[in-house]
Amino acid sequence: MNDVTDVVPDEGYRSGYVALLGRPNVGKSTLLNHLVGQKISITAPRPQTTRDQILGILTRPDGQLLFLDTPGVHSGYRSLNRHLLRATRGALESADLGVLVVEALLWTHDDAEALRWLQRAGIPLVVVVNKVDRVTAKERLFPYLQTLAERGEFAAVIPLSARKAADVERLADVLVPLLPPAPASFPEDQVTDRNLRFMAAEIIREQIFRQLGAELPYDTAVAIESYQVEYGQQRIEATIYCRRPGQKAIILGDGGSRLRVIGSRARETLQQLTEERVWLGLWVKQKEQWSEDRNILRELGYDD
Repeated sequence: MNDVTDVVPDEGYRSGYVALLGRPNVGKSTLLNHLVGQKISITAPRPQTTRDQILGILTRPDGQLLFLDTPGVHSGYRSLNRHLLRATRGALESADLGVLVVEALLWTHDDAEALRWLQRAGIPLVVVVNKVDRVTAKERLFPYLQTLAERGEFAAVIPLSARKAADVERLADVLVPLLPPAPASFPEDQVTDRNLRFMAAEIIREQIFRQLGAELPYDTAVAIESYQVEYGQQRIEATIYCRRPGQKAIILGDGGSRLRVIGSRARETLQQLTEERVWLGLWVKQKEQWSEDRNILRELGYDD
């Protein structure tokens, strides 16, 4: 790994933290993954997949962008909900630039709330209008962009598709000049500050979202019990927590079939990420109030 000093800025070099905010399921995590060129934030076709503030690092010749992916802005009173909101507030407190991510042709109460959070932070703002490739009636897009631009003081309003490399590169071109002059904070080849233990838990949780019903994933959490590297193999043992006995049966599936699918898909993703063989052992534990249990929350890496 290169040392930070290998990224030597000239007088025009810029670096800073960019908070990605928006309502759940607008594509913040997909955008982050494409910006840094690697899967570091899990995605699923359901809201509130992200539970932590995740740092994604994009180093360019003209600057270093430190993206903070955040849980979607929402309300809630459980200890876990309070953790999610603290993660979002923490991103704003350290950010030099804010990016509001919205979905093309949509504007909801949650979008407005995310904008209010960003405006209170008192930092320059950019709006990213995601999923424009899904808009079939293109003539509706320009009036929407005009109305959106009138909702606040924005440095730019950028329509794009987070899955298109050219669009993502264009967004980075806009963001770098808005950052303060500063040297790089991380080595050139580093794309996140999260370790493989954290990534393993997130990738398992991603498969729970993808393989199970609409509500059940929100009642689950993943704790890594053991992570060892032996003879070129990643050996991981993890526990999936759920609230009710019936949920445990659903996660296991008939004869353990669904749990095997979750484990197999997660193992494949982990092998692609680590470029090593992965052994993954999964267990399921039922505990009704896990999201209020301080010991479990600490084990999961959440503050109570």
